[in-house]
Amino acid sequence: MQKDKLVQEVVALSREVGRYLLSERKSFDPQLIEEKSFNNLVSYVDKTAEKQFISGLKEILPIAGFIAEESEDIYREKEFNWIIDPLDGTTNYICNLPIYCTSVALAKGDEIIIGVIYDPTHNECFYAWKNGGAFLNGSPISVSPTQNLIRSLVATGFPYDDFDRYEEYIRFLGTLTKKTRGLRRLGSAAIDLAYVACGRFDTFYEYGLNAWDVAAGALIVKEAGGKVTDFKGKEDFVFGKEILASNSLLHPEMLSQIQTYF
Repeated sequence: MQKDKLVQEVVALSREVGRYLLSERKSFDPQLIEEKSFNNLVSYVDKTAEKQFISGLKEILPIAGFIAEESEDIYREKEFNWIIDPLDGTTNYICNLPIYCTSVALAKGDEIIIGVIYDPTHNECFYAWKNGGAFLNGSPISVSPTQNLIRSLVATGFPYDDFDRYEEYIRFLGTLTKKTRGLRRLGSAAIDLAYVACGRFDTFYEYGLNAWDVAAGALIVKEAGGKVTDFKGKEDFVFGKEILASNSLLHPEMLSQIQTYF
C-alpha cells in the first residue's frame, strides 16, 4: 500500500465534499436539522456528505470497512477501516460560523495510518500518513516550540451532552486561565488538533469525544512532532473518549495538571 498516494486521493475527495458543504451553506435552512440527543445536532448536509465519502472511499480502497458518525448500517472490517466525520462542527455550520471541517482517517487494526482534515472555508487541507510527516496544502508543518504552560495557548471543548465530569472540568478551566496565555474553544475538535499540528495552538484537551472526532487529527499531530495520549498518559485516545494533544514539550506539565482534576 502506497500511503502517500492514498492520502492524495483522500485529499481530492475531501476537497470535493468540502465544495458541497460550501455550496449547501449558501441556501441552508436551519429548520432542517435533527437533534440526535441533547445538543447533538445533525442535518441532511452531514448525511449527504457522509454518503459522498463512503462512495468515494469504497473506490479508493475497496477492502476497507467504515466507522462513520451518521450511518448506522455501515460495516467494520477486521484489518482496514475508514473513520469518518463528514462535518465536524455541525453547530457552527448551522449557525454560519465558518469553523468546521471534514475529517477522514484510515485505521489498520487499532493503528491510525492516514489522516486528512479539510477546512473548506479557509481552503486548508491538513494531512499525514504514518512515518511520512504532516502537511498543510502541500507544505510541511510542525508543532510549536513553546516550552512552558504559562506561555501557551490552549484549546479545549466544552462538554455539551456528557456532564459526568463537569465540575472537575470547570475547576481545571479556572486553573488554566491563571496558568496559560489564553484558552480557546472553536467548536471543532478536528480543527483544534490540526491547529496543534501546525503550531497555532500549543495544546488541546477534551473529554466526551468519539473516534471520528479525533482519529485523523491525532495522527497529524504525531507526524508533526507532537504527542497524543489520554488523560492517564496512555494510548487509549481514539476510542477512550478523552484526549490530550500537545507539542510534546508541554505534555508532562499538562498531564500533571489534568490528573490533579480528572
